[in-house]
Amino acid sequence: MIKKDVIIIGGGAAGFFAAINIAEQNQKLSVAILERGKEGLQKVKISGGGRCNVTHAEFIPQELVLNYPRGDKELLGPFHQFMTGDTIEWFEKRGVLLKIEEDGRMFPESNSSQTIIDCFLTEAEKFKVEVLYNHALKTVSKKDSLWNLETSQGTFSAEKLVIATGSNPKIWKLLENLGHSIIQPVPSLFTFDIKDERIKDIPGVVALNVEVKVLGTDLWSEGPLLITHVGMSAPAILKLSAFGAIELAKQQYKFEIEINFIRQSLEDCMERLKELKQDLAKKTVFKSTQFELPKRLWHKLVLASKMDKNTRWADLNKQQLENLASQLTQAVFQVDGKSTFKEEFVTAGGVDLKEINFKTFESKRHKNLYLAGEVLNIDAVTGGFNFQNAWTGAFIVAKSICN
Repeated sequence: MIKKDVIIIGGGAAGFFAAINIAEQNQKLSVAILERGKEGLQKVKISGGGRCNVTHAEFIPQELVLNYPRGDKELLGPFHQFMTGDTIEWFEKRGVLLKIEEDGRMFPESNSSQTIIDCFLTEAEKFKVEVLYNHALKTVSKKDSLWNLETSQGTFSAEKLVIATGSNPKIWKLLENLGHSIIQPVPSLFTFDIKDERIKDIPGVVALNVEVKVLGTDLWSEGPLLITHVGMSAPAILKLSAFGAIELAKQQYKFEIEINFIRQSLEDCMERLKELKQDLAKKTVFKSTQFELPKRLWHKLVLASKMDKNTRWADLNKQQLENLASQLTQAVFQVDGKSTFKEEFVTAGGVDLKEINFKTFESKRHKNLYLAGEVLNIDAVTGGFNFQNAWTGAFIVAKSICN
């Protein structure tokens, strides 16, 4: 049996961050990472299209927590301990400069996730963190004050155990056997599958500022909307999928959404269309794109309003005006399934947050058992927020172990 002071299960973002910070803060501790795969940091590698969306440029804890459908209340205190600015400083001290993009997402200046991976591997080596790959955890038990671990490559023991595996059903089962409650996972952060003539043949079109509601619920969101080959994506949809993860799973991903493409009321839209009927009388509606909508989307909505390409503004009857106003402000689409957002699979679910002390990220069920990252029932919208949760939890775990 191999004995270590601290063993971390999971060679991902939270695992490496915790290990490096523990080893740096107390260099007398022996620290090992056990990773089930042949290499670690795979989610870091693919994040942000291979650029690694490290964090988000939101520097007020009360504002930052609004991006977490699950975990918002619990993370408020931790974010006062380790926040976005601390993340930026941590990486800068290790020679990795981050840049802010227009939408607030932060990436390494190199535009490559390999920069982050190399930073972690270098720091782990520098502080003598042992990283053991192909070590899948089979059993975990506690005897006296020691954690005993059986893996696919041998047995280990440690005084302190950190679980940072992300969403892993096998690990959740082991934690359940230790007395933890697991909130059953459902997908979060997914795109909507929609077959509809109004969005057929126009993939890549972006409406910059829409409002989306899920009919029959209180769920809604706003922001850019992207039409894809299979339906709809972009922040307006992804936020809705994250905050509605549990409700939409209950509906088996079959539901109706209502989209306001122009963020105006039906009445205001009607008034504007009546003005356009006067001002553009001799022009065709089809060719007179309005409300700063993409031309191809405007064409689709016009044709869906029961008029043809040659209909002039002057010839619009009351019904056609109402149809167009309705398509612009109250367009209903049938969602008939979901697709994973890129390769960044995120789940809602995990260890019940009531069972964690968020001052230390230590289990309330077992002394010297710590949990960080998405193994907990915490998830966020897209934009670097899931990583910020990982950095914050892992840093506080390290601080707790070293104090």
